[in-house]
Amino acid sequence: MDRDEIQSRLDRELHSHGARLKDADQWKVRQDVFDEATLIALYRLANKKIISSIGGALSTGKEANIFLGEKDGQLIVIKIYMIRTANFKAMTDYLDGDPRFANVRRIKKEIIFAWTRKEYSNLMRAQEAGIAVPKPLAFNRNILLMEFLGKDEKPYPQLRLAMMEDAEKIYHLILEYMEILCKKARLIHADLSEYNILLGDRPYLIDMGQSVTLDHPRAMQFLIRDIANVNRFFKSYCDTIADKELFGKITEGIIQEP
Repeated sequence: MDRDEIQSRLDRELHSHGARLKDADQWKVRQDVFDEATLIALYRLANKKIISSIGGALSTGKEANIFLGEKDGQLIVIKIYMIRTANFKAMTDYLDGDPRFANVRRIKKEIIFAWTRKEYSNLMRAQEAGIAVPKPLAFNRNILLMEFLGKDEKPYPQLRLAMMEDAEKIYHLILEYMEILCKKARLIHADLSEYNILLGDRPYLIDMGQSVTLDHPRAMQFLIRDIANVNRFFKSYCDTIADKELFGKITEGIIQEP
């Protein structure tokens, strides 16, 4: 089945469920995004009635492109990891040492697929621990479907661009998230910064593909970096707690500082 046939089947599958493919021309010309593997994954998700419409891009990049979609009338996010341009070597650094993905072969496509599964799993663990993250809905190959966080089809802003009415309250809530993530979800975000936190009715942690379990050999390093990033951002807005003190509070002996 060639690419055109897959595209045609996807169109028919969406239509058969009363769905629609918004901005269809955009999908057909963006071959760097919608390659054969991606179209197959979209077809499978549409066939399972997990996607009822596919819309325009919310953001684009070398690692992933993010589109707005719908499922049963509710807005969702369609995150598509880029098989051709994603930095799979950097992804390998976070996969190595994670027992959940010990058997993944070092083939680019398999790394991307494993990364998609990893983000879904991490989001699920974080949500179950009670942390504000986008609810993961489904995944297939290099596509992850999540709850849309925003209003009027506009996503909540990144923390770096948001207006904070009470920076100190937001700061301490993020620290609480980090502690819960470590103690209950047994995860370290590993890339936490003002770029990976959205601010709506509360702060939301996003982009958790790189998040690692506590038994990852570099978990402690990643946590120290997360703490430093959060304190660096908030020190211009409110009083912050010393990095070392935060490390001890968040881990409470779970991870030993060298």
